[in-house]
Amino acid sequence: MKSDIIIIDFGSQVTQLIARRVREAGVYCEIMPYHDATLARLAADTAVKGIILSGGPASVADGGPNLPAEFWQTPLPLLGICYGQQLMAHSLGGRVESSPGREFGRASVRVVADSPLLQGVWQQGQDYTVWMSHGDKVTAIPPGFQLVAQSDAAPIALMANENAKRYGVQFHPEVVHTPDGDRLIRNFLFRIAGCQPDWQMANYKDEAIAKLRAQIGSEKVVCGISGGVDSAVTAALLHQAVGDQLHCFFVDNGLLRHNEAAEVMQMLVEQAKLPVEIVDASELFLGRLDGVVEPEEKRKIIGATFIEVFEQACLKFGAAGSIKFLAQGTLYPDVIESVSASGGPSATIKSHHNVGGLPERLRFELVEPLRLLFKDEVRVLGRELGLPASLLGRHPFPGPGLAIRLPGGISREKLALLRAADHEYISALREAGYYDKIWQAFAVLLPVKTVGVMGDGRTYDYACALRAVTSTDGMTADVFPFPPEFLVQLATRIINKVPGINRVTYDITSKPPGTIEWE
Repeated sequence: MKSDIIIIDFGSQVTQLIARRVREAGVYCEIMPYHDATLARLAADTAVKGIILSGGPASVADGGPNLPAEFWQTPLPLLGICYGQQLMAHSLGGRVESSPGREFGRASVRVVADSPLLQGVWQQGQDYTVWMSHGDKVTAIPPGFQLVAQSDAAPIALMANENAKRYGVQFHPEVVHTPDGDRLIRNFLFRIAGCQPDWQMANYKDEAIAKLRAQIGSEKVVCGISGGVDSAVTAALLHQAVGDQLHCFFVDNGLLRHNEAAEVMQMLVEQAKLPVEIVDASELFLGRLDGVVEPEEKRKIIGATFIEVFEQACLKFGAAGSIKFLAQGTLYPDVIESVSASGGPSATIKSHHNVGGLPERLRFELVEPLRLLFKDEVRVLGRELGLPASLLGRHPFPGPGLAIRLPGGISREKLALLRAADHEYISALREAGYYDKIWQAFAVLLPVKTVGVMGDGRTYDYACALRAVTSTDGMTADVFPFPPEFLVQLATRIINKVPGINRVTYDITSKPPGTIEWE
């Protein structure tokens, strides 16, 4: 699709949130690594109406990521956020200095001048709460700019060159901790850049199908089904695009949840009418994971083994070498957390089996039609494709499965305990009406045993942790606030029904600083 807005990424872990806010406003955008942001490349896309410069962990004062001098000749409206503001100031004749201490968290800014960026949102002379995350600060504005807002730690919290339509903010309007930050972004989109809120998922579906047909042609394509929403929507999109050129393999890797294989096949084959074949490779996966403790090693082993299984399964679908494409349900958050294959500058948080774990010998060409979508957008696309609500409403389930919900070594005994505990947990959520209110919930079997007392006797069994979060896109998440009495009942249920577990805890860590999954 043609992008109305280009977001230039300087390595912020919340760059994706900028894209979320833009798309929520009905404007299509894409993210471009800073080293690809030449004036010629931007000018080649005639649909672009504005550019947003993201934040980042580097320091302008220490020679951090830069843009070519020609970039600043662009006539397009610019919005610089955090590092983006500092780079704008530094490049256009202002001054950036290191602060004595890093400012992270909520802060108060005072508006000292009017601006179209603030119209209908903030008023001159008033104080407003924002979210700051910076070590450097702009101390002198470039020629042509004026001061619009300031704070105690950021003397130039917002600067503007109204004639050139260039704006720089030290705070992060894209995060929910900046109230009305999304409205500031909308002002940039609509009042300043002249965008129209005309991007809809139906348009994306039609364009994605056309692109898939052009990419795949008359070739065959295989798709790996993990049991989650992403791979199912990928398969449904491909099925509409190329029909019987597609064949899907659902790999039972021995790391699935309770009754997972049967439920997935029923939804995909019987309800969604997709061409899916199940492949039992559980012994192969569990054998290779035996004794492996390091999370990244687990992910890479699982990713590489998936490809091997596909290569063998594909021989049933076509002659050796006759299948050209492998489809994957890679999403935007997968890419940002794994360091994107396009060379994105963000730090690696964790690799994903469908992004960073593919072996170099891979002979398929990848097809990733969801690579520019977020999880909630994928569900909307699934509805457009006619997939059943029972499938689209499932909580996210990672490709590596229970392997990353079992810290430490993996064994069949531990997997059985984890499956049973997770089943009781999810069943209780459904019975209490909580399941559809939660983004993701699961159990984790901890690699420790604790002493307990049951039936007047001593036990020495495993501890289990429960996780439940709310989110819109998986990039940030808050803990779901269960009533204490529900957690007590839940712990009792799991301990009574799952011999081998004698202690239950509830994980109350948000994202950030934690991740949703434990590994």
